[in-house]
Amino acid sequence: MIKKSDIDKCFPELLWIKDASLREKVVDVWKKAADFGRWKALEDVPFTLLFENSGLLSHHTSRIAQLAKSIMETREEDINGDFLIAGALLHDVGKLMEYELRNGKVVKSEYGMQFRHPVAGSNLAQKSGIPSEVVHIIYAHSHEGDNIKRTLEAIIVHHCDFIDFEIKKSLV
Repeated sequence: MIKKSDIDKCFPELLWIKDASLREKVVDVWKKAADFGRWKALEDVPFTLLFENSGLLSHHTSRIAQLAKSIMETREEDINGDFLIAGALLHDVGKLMEYELRNGKVVKSEYGMQFRHPVAGSNLAQKSGIPSEVVHIIYAHSHEGDNIKRTLEAIIVHHCDFIDFEIKKSLV
């Protein structure tokens, strides 16, 4: 099983979250999602099932945090950095519940047939005591957020996610 120390090592961007309690909760959500999906290593989880050779979810997650931080640092608006980075690191955590390793292949889980990763991840984050502003980012990062008003932080994560997705998809 994946340990909290594995998550810490995988995401050095966690250190960008100044609030130690929030940082711990982000790691806790990743751990709970990994346990739910019975993942043995983060290196087993692909970024997406929508196309072959998409790379690792952990690499995608780090890129989104890095892109989001870069945008925040170039903007003058009042953007909450802790919420932004926590949301960037958690935006796809629900994929650990939406996917499963079956017969050596990653496929959509039974749970994933019922709940897409933005819903699964935001529900888990909310139950784990993550602030509602971060839960909003997780929920709103994909198409589920298209009909709600996204916060500045959610807008950033949403667009960073789609930029990375489109770039990876174009290279396949």
